[in-house]
Amino acid sequence: TCLGRQATGGCGSGSQVAFGDMPAGGPLVLWFRLLVRAENFNQSFFFQAMFLSNRGTVGGFFLAGRKMVWWPIGASLFASNIGSGHFVGLAGTGAAAGIAIAGFEWNVSGTRLHKIVTWGVVTMPEYLKKRFGGQRIQMYLSVLSLLLYIFTKISADMFSGAIFIQMAMGLNLYLAIIILLAVTGLYTITGGLAAVIYTDTLQTIIMLVGSFILTGFAFAKVGGYKAFMEKYMNAIPGNTSYGNITIDPKCYTPRADSFHIFRDAITGDLPWPGLTFGLSILALWYWCTDQVIVQRCLSGKNMSHVKAGCVMCGYLKLLPMFVMVMPGMISRILYTDMVACVVPSECEKYCGTRVGCSNVAYPKMVVDLMPNGLRGLMLSVMLASLMSSLTSIFNSASTLFTMDIYTKIRSRASERELMLAGRFFILALIGISIAWIPVVQSAQSGQLFDYIQSITSYLGPPIAAVFLLAIFCKRVNEEGAFWGLFIGLVVGLSRMTAEFAYGPGSCVNPSNCPKIICGVHYLYFAIILFGISTIVILGISLITKPIPDVHLYGLCWTLRNSEEKRIDLDADERIEGFASKDDESEEGDEGQGFLKKAYNWFCGFDQKKGPKLSKEEQEAMEKKMTDTSEVPFWRNVVNINGVILLAVAVFCHAFFA
Repeated sequence: TCLGRQATGGCGSGSQVAFGDMPAGGPLVLWFRLLVRAENFNQSFFFQAMFLSNRGTVGGFFLAGRKMVWWPIGASLFASNIGSGHFVGLAGTGAAAGIAIAGFEWNVSGTRLHKIVTWGVVTMPEYLKKRFGGQRIQMYLSVLSLLLYIFTKISADMFSGAIFIQMAMGLNLYLAIIILLAVTGLYTITGGLAAVIYTDTLQTIIMLVGSFILTGFAFAKVGGYKAFMEKYMNAIPGNTSYGNITIDPKCYTPRADSFHIFRDAITGDLPWPGLTFGLSILALWYWCTDQVIVQRCLSGKNMSHVKAGCVMCGYLKLLPMFVMVMPGMISRILYTDMVACVVPSECEKYCGTRVGCSNVAYPKMVVDLMPNGLRGLMLSVMLASLMSSLTSIFNSASTLFTMDIYTKIRSRASERELMLAGRFFILALIGISIAWIPVVQSAQSGQLFDYIQSITSYLGPPIAAVFLLAIFCKRVNEEGAFWGLFIGLVVGLSRMTAEFAYGPGSCVNPSNCPKIICGVHYLYFAIILFGISTIVILGISLITKPIPDVHLYGLCWTLRNSEEKRIDLDADERIEGFASKDDESEEGDEGQGFLKKAYNWFCGFDQKKGPKLSKEEQEAMEKKMTDTSEVPFWRNVVNINGVILLAVAVFCHAFFA
């Protein structure tokens, strides 16, 4: 209850909110109370999912038994994508540069690779193993995907959550992060994908309600939409002198094109060709191949539910412009000197970094603008969004490591061992991500969302090229795909390493990175890198031996409807997967102590395995799991909604262009 009352005492001062009636124990106890409030929203769904889902098997833990219906899938897709990094990052970039950043939310790829369900895979790298054979591509993509999770997802979300916590409660950032991650990792490790999806569903509702309330208060405070447009263009900080240096007015004056999505191809901070074509490449990588997204689609009970979930997510993705970007711009109006600071010493005083404080736009407005009572709700919303995003990433990263990497190290690992390996890997992932946070803090002139998208532009296009060509060009073979990925990685890492080596720049103190390396906008670089990877993949594939059609039935677009039986490229490799060692060492409940029983229940190992299926029953189950048939009525309903969604997205682009 102390969240709703401000006083001179408490845990914060200066730019932080001071909370009265501090409970015994100070900020740490307050932080626990807030965390409990956020967690209370999750518990009923979480424990229901734990009890009703089979967490003791690979299918149950990683794919929720493939029994999910459309609305949890859609909500989980949205919540997995919209973490606290979006609240902080979108609002921050909106405050600094206007509405154009919303184009990233509206450019959701219209292509959904629904045939993936028929491939009978758990991860997308596993599909490439079926498509090309061998081990190196699957292993390479799994490792690269895990690096991307660390660089762009986990670290960014933890950092954005830390900004919010620091402003609200004044706690040490790393202490708050560790406590939060302990709880987040707990229900990810124990619950599996089912628990993650159900909690994502509830958290989506919390996020939308809280963000709509804040948006209403923000527009009321600024005087409506028309006043908002006028005042934003005049939101110039008072202190613009930096010693004897005259700061260029463009560093602190709002852009003339702040209310335009499509900006000049040369001088624009988000040039329209890059936003149209470069971003489409990144959208192809993220929405069609990223494990976090694909895993939710794989959990659908049938194709109509998968497609409907994707359409629902598309509708929800229209909202961030109005509930995140515009409130961030209003924050610049209300707190101009802080949010739009340009003098490095002033910025460091406000937010601890010299490159800019636009990232504090959303948290500052929450802790200052929200009325008593609702402030605690919004803090819970931010924590819920952070936890929903992190749990999704943890679960998917655990899947990649367990199914694509650990099984290569331990080919005869039991199912129990795989479950434990996946859960322990989450702990290692957390530690590495925390160590990367200082890099995130100073990158891309302090604009978090630009940092995320730039790293994606340097590492994602080669993956998008390989997946696209693997599906639509059957002539592509393993040699071409591997060298396309490898050369694309070298080029992308060269750009990324150069940026970090020369250090982050700002408008006042630009980076010394040569123009030939860092002068190309990251969205243009994504187009160039995609082109280079495509040329290498096709060139090497054409001069090497093609893969016979017998190995490609059902895996390529031209052979997608073939009735011929496919022979896997690695069919001659006799790998005895997932040996059932548990059957040999399984004890009955009578032979186990209390602690052993509690441990088995905690990890889902106490769930009894069903009777062993006959060969015919196994084939029937496999056919059901890979069935893509749809009821004609619901197929038409979903397809019509997909067309409507596309029309609405085109209208939004045109209206704000």
